[in-house]
Amino acid sequence: MNPKKSLGQNFLKDETVLQKIANSFDTKEDDLVIEVGPGRGALTKYLVEKPSKLICYELDKDLIPLLNKYNTNKSKVIHGDFLKEDISNLDKHNNLYLIANVPYYITTPIISKVLDLDETVKGMTLLVQKEVGLRFASNPGTKDYGYYTVLLNHFFNVSLLGIVPPSSFYPSPKVDSIIVKFERKDSIDKIDIEGFKNFLKDAFQNKRKTLTNNLKKYNKESLLMLLEDINKSSNARAEELSYEELKYLFVNLS
Repeated sequence: MNPKKSLGQNFLKDETVLQKIANSFDTKEDDLVIEVGPGRGALTKYLVEKPSKLICYELDKDLIPLLNKYNTNKSKVIHGDFLKEDISNLDKHNNLYLIANVPYYITTPIISKVLDLDETVKGMTLLVQKEVGLRFASNPGTKDYGYYTVLLNHFFNVSLLGIVPPSSFYPSPKVDSIIVKFERKDSIDKIDIEGFKNFLKDAFQNKRKTLTNNLKKYNKESLLMLLEDINKSSNARAEELSYEELKYLFVNLS
C-alpha cells in the first residue's frame, strides 16, 4: 500500500526504535494508551502487548482492514480524525498516555488536544520532526526556546530519547526525527491556564522586543519591580527567563 503524502504518512520500520517508543512507559491494567496514526500497525503490535487498554485513531480508511486485527477485548481501532473526535468520555481509566509516531504537520494540535484533558494525562512519548522536538525540550537563552516550550514545562518534564534518521522510515522523509518523552510532574501549581497561555503569547509575540514592550497591557512599574525580584534587567526578553520565572511574573501581575 503506497503511503499518502497528503496524510503525512512516513511509516516507521526500525524495530529497535519501535520497541523503545512502546516501552518508554510502564503502564498498568487500568491505564489507557492512545495511538494517533497507527498506519500499518508497526507500533501497535507492541502497544497491544502492554497490560493497559489501547485506542488507535486512524484517518486513512484504506488502512483500517490491516488494523482490524487489533480490535480485542482491551484494544480498539477507530476510523476517524483524532483532532475532531470527542475524547472527553474515553473508556474508564486511571492514567492516560499518548504514545505515537504522529503525523508531523499536526504534532502541536495533537498535543494541545490531549492537554485539554489535564489531570489524567500521565505522559506522552512522541516521534516528531527533530527541529520540533528540540523546541519542546529547549532551554532559556536558546533560539528554540519559546511560548510552547514554557507551556509544556508547566505540565511535564521533557526529555529526548534519541534521534531517528530518515532511513528508519518508508518513505524516507527529508529531515531527521527525534523521540520526545513527556513525564507529568508530581506537583503542578493551580493557576489560570488560559490566562497563562495568553500571557506567554504576549511575552513571546516579538522575540526581538523586551518584556516591557511585549507586555504593555500590564502595569509597567509592577513588571519592572518583579523583574528586579528575579534579578533580571529591565531590558530582559522572554527567551531569557525560565518557566518558573515567567510563571512568577504571570501570577504576580495577574
